[in-house]
Amino acid sequence: MSTASPVLSRQANDPSFPNIWQELKWRGLVHVSTDEATLEEALAGDPITYYCGFDPTAASLHLGHLVQLLLLRRLQLAGHKPLGLVGGSTGLIGDPRQTSERVLNTKEVVSEWVESLGNQVSNYLSFDGDNAARMVNNLDWTGGLSALDFLRDIGKHFRVGTMIKKEIVAKRLNSEEGISYTEFSYQILQGLDYLNLHRDYDCVLQTGGSDQWGNLTSGTELVRKVEGQHVHAIGTPLITNADGTKFGKSEGNAIWLNPEMCSPYTFYQFWLNTADADVADRLKVFTFLTRDEIAEYQQKVETEPFRREAQRRLAWEVTSLVHGEEQTQKVIDASAAIFGGGELEGIDEDTLTAVGTELNHVVLPATDDHSIIDLLVKSELVGSKSEARRTVKDGGAYVNNVKITDEAQSFGSNQALHGRHLLVRRGKKNMAMVSLESEV
Repeated sequence: MSTASPVLSRQANDPSFPNIWQELKWRGLVHVSTDEATLEEALAGDPITYYCGFDPTAASLHLGHLVQLLLLRRLQLAGHKPLGLVGGSTGLIGDPRQTSERVLNTKEVVSEWVESLGNQVSNYLSFDGDNAARMVNNLDWTGGLSALDFLRDIGKHFRVGTMIKKEIVAKRLNSEEGISYTEFSYQILQGLDYLNLHRDYDCVLQTGGSDQWGNLTSGTELVRKVEGQHVHAIGTPLITNADGTKFGKSEGNAIWLNPEMCSPYTFYQFWLNTADADVADRLKVFTFLTRDEIAEYQQKVETEPFRREAQRRLAWEVTSLVHGEEQTQKVIDASAAIFGGGELEGIDEDTLTAVGTELNHVVLPATDDHSIIDLLVKSELVGSKSEARRTVKDGGAYVNNVKITDEAQSFGSNQALHGRHLLVRRGKKNMAMVSLESEV
């Protein structure tokens, strides 16, 4: 693995800060931590080894994980040595959720997801140089551990009274469903991770979301009790929107980093739709722009919000980071073409299909030709055939960006993009996607 990626090679921390700790604080990436003064001193000194764990509870990472991935990268750019941990064993157990017990996945599924997540994590780190990243899997040190050894050597260092005070555990204990011994034991396994990484790599810092603080401190306490060493942890804040809603979902669906689960087009549109009140904070957390650059964009939001320059820069930066610059440009070109600024024929089918998910999308038989009147009505761009006829007469009906003036004109697979898709538009901005599908 190398730093050949143009996105990685372009990344840098902001030199206007005296040290990386001060930059992390300014970017809003520190919600809670172990002793701040000692941690700042450690990060400003010689390179240290640090880690973050990612459990394979799905086939892909999502935007919440991107916060951790970028924190790992910022610390690496400061000269420190990252360990990317994918939880082959903790993924078999499952971190306790706020509401109910997890459904355990099979070992085969977890193994597949371990590989998938490991590849994703690797994309955000450099594996070259003196502080090259390394990937680890906690199944390597737990797979052969017997239950007796686990209880004797590790379990004896944990006090049940302390464990049940952890926020999520306490919440689950007070619920009707309660919590299983399996999920209750998760924090011990995560503590064991830190102990092993400290022993094998001299790891002295773990990062994670602030909702994981109980698990993070399980590790710091275990290292202190067993090794007599004081190690560190950083809990990042949970990202929320200015209106208090949960960040990282679009239409109720998670924004995944895997393009097969969330298309680059949908991903780009998510960032482009960032509210003015949130965009400066998103630039701080999810991009490597300097504070002077972010201040300029914040000023533009205040003086010329209609230009949405900050949102466009945010969407470009994060989509390029996750999907690459070439794919991001394709998405931008597709967006322009859809609104009449380019050739629709140049849009690949995957992107066009993704566009359909963002619009009102209807499926009609490919065996029939469909009049412009039917297309407008069935795509719900108008409420009636008479309104559709007025739209055509007034010059407001378009199919694939071509103005339609004949209300009798029909469309089928021969006129469709990639033989399947018709982009139907009323006026400048009211659009729908009609897909022509053959009956099976």
